[in-house]
Parts: sequence; C-alpha cells; structure tokens
Amino acid sequence: MTVLARAIDATRRYGDVLALDHVSLDIRAGEVVGLLGPNGAGKSTLINLFAGLRRPTSGTVELFGGSPLDPATRRGIGMTPQETGLPESLRVGEIAEFVCAHFPDRVATAELLARFGLEDLVRRQVGGLSGGQRRRLAVALAFAGRPRLVFLDEPTTGLDVGARRALWEGIRSFHEEGGTVLLTSHYLEEIEALAERVLVVDQGRVLADDSVRAVRGMVGTRRVSLVAERSGDRIDLVVNDPDRLVVELVRSGTPFSGLEIRPATLEEAFLALTSKEPAHV
Repeated sequence: MTVLARAIDATRRYGDVLALDHVSLDIRAGEVVGLLGPNGAGKSTLINLFAGLRRPTSGTVELFGGSPLDPATRRGIGMTPQETGLPESLRVGEIAEFVCAHFPDRVATAELLARFGLEDLVRRQVGGLSGGQRRRLAVALAFAGRPRLVFLDEPTTGLDVGARRALWEGIRSFHEEGGTVLLTSHYLEEIEALAERVLVVDQGRVLADDSVRAVRGMVGTRRVSLVAERSGDRIDLVVNDPDRLVVELVRSGTPFSGLEIRPATLEEAFLALTSKEPAHV
C-alpha cells in the first residue's frame, strides 16, 4: 500500500520535555488509524509533525514523499486540531465557502455541510452555535479540499451521542471513497467503531501498532461475566486465566450461572498497556 506519511526515528523535545522518543511508523493509503494515549503521551505532537506545524528535533518526517513544511505538499491534507477558533460574526455557509475556495479541487459547500449534518445551519452565525455545532463545523472544514489524508485530533469532544454518530458517518463516507484518516480520541468505542489499526503511545513511544483485535489480544486478559446465584448479582472480572477461575469456582462449590467469557475490550487493553486508571483514558 502507498505510504502517505512516514516518521523515521523521529524525536521531538520542548526544552527538557521529551514529547516523542525515536518514533518510526507509516500511515498508508486507505487506512483509518486510531491514535491512543494518555494526556501528554505525544499524540498531538505527532500529528503536528506530519502536518508541518512542528519540526522534529531529530529524525525524519515525510508527507506524500516530501517535506511537511512544503505548502504545496500540505494541500493534500485536512486537519482539525483540538482547539479551533472561528469568526463569531460569519455564517456557517460563509465560513465553509471561504475555506473551500482555497482549494483547486474543492468540495461544493452544500455537499460538505450535508455530509456532516450542518445543512440546516447554513445561515446561522457562528456566535449563535452551540459548542457541539462549532466542533462539527471545524471537523467538516478539514474535508473541504478533497484531502488524501485527514488528521482529526479529538474530533468529537463536546458532542452528544447523536452528533458523534453523525460525524462518524461523515468519516466513514470519506473512507469508503478511498480517504485516509488518523484520529485521536478519548472515546475508545469511537476508535473501535472507526479504526482498522490502532497505535498506542505513551511517554513519547509507540507501545502497540496493530489491528484492534490484535491490540486487544496483546495483554492476554479475558473478561469473565457470571451471575452469583446466592445474591443474584452479575459479576464482571478481568483475568489472565479464565479457565483456572472457573475451575476454582467449581471446586469451591460456589453456585453461579450465565457464564460468559470474551476477549478484553480495547479500553481494558489500553489501560493494561499504559498502566493508567480509567479516569485518565
């Protein structure tokens, strides 16, 4: 598969802080890649290197076979960072038209807004939008120039469930047309719903790079669910050896029913790999 973006032994420092530590990876055409990591793990720094917003302290970063610092090369990407600012007095349609006009192969404004469920807001001023509506507009603008590769940094933060799923459909539609996406998210179900490949980073290093299923299997844990008949409560346990647990329950004479054993979720694998508490996902 064609490599669209590549990091080769890339390191990035901010003073004494090591944000990325000798990272090497490829982003290939047609992929949806989920980038996971705790706060401060280096996710945004990696995206900024690929987008030409930062330079590596050492190592090499390539975009479409050239330098991300070349404006002509960057025309092939779209990006929504974690924080965006939009002119309060402009209307949604005006902003979309302004951004689309910067690209030689642009998406029609109406098509762009419809893809992300914004067509009813075309005449609404940005100052009158909710936080979630602003976020959806910021994400939609990343697709204005028919990019080959889109970087989305926490794209659905602040969105309700319905708006989040509408945005998922916009991303899926872009992918089905051959587009490539690298996205970060604190919602691990979002990564499971969209991504084919998962990168887990922590302390500036890549801890895992594989399919969702493979990353789940890396930690060797299973979720065991059963009903304790004495109390009637369903109990969920995450264990390394579910067979041994079941044997010990039977030997001890503990009555149970409704036994279910399944692989670890992506969240459980992520927490095991990064040794973080769920509140810090």
